[in-house]
Amino acid sequence: MAEMGGEDDMPRDAKIVKELLKSMDVDDYEPRVVHQFLELWYRYIADVLADAQSYSEHGGKSAIDSDDVKLAIQSKINFSFSQPPPREVLLELARSRNKVPLPKSLSRAGIPLPPEQDTLISPNYQLAIPKLQKSQPAEETEDDEEAPAVAAPNSNPSQEQRELPTQGTPQRVSFPLIAKHSR
Repeated sequence: MAEMGGEDDMPRDAKIVKELLKSMDVDDYEPRVVHQFLELWYRYIADVLADAQSYSEHGGKSAIDSDDVKLAIQSKINFSFSQPPPREVLLELARSRNKVPLPKSLSRAGIPLPPEQDTLISPNYQLAIPKLQKSQPAEETEDDEEAPAVAAPNSNPSQEQRELPTQGTPQRVSFPLIAKHSR
């Protein structure tokens, strides 16, 4: 399946891709694989050169030089791939994590399981249920006694005269996902 038309009418870049595949002992592939690699190759080169041109313009240069291309390639590598942390950092993290002892397992019949607070079956969500508090009637003052008892229907009562229900702090309730069975 790897055979395309004659080798002579193939573009130079396609021949290079075929040689790369052959050097990696890939002998059985569809002809469109070469075209896909070429498209990926051209797109990568176009992106690198566009970045290099941006770096060159930022540097006040009229033409792209090798330093711009190197910087563009390095930024592509840093953006595409991440390096693992150094071995010393991983060892320090392992030491600090391993200082905490594992929880003691309880001897029971069956499979030994960790304590319930260390498992994934403990409650894992909370509902916030707001509590509505009844508003308490305001104490009458001497000013209130002198005010008319009934307000005019078109007048806007002030905020002091309005009685709105106030909300208290929400009550949090947790529910386990599975029911506990007594044995």
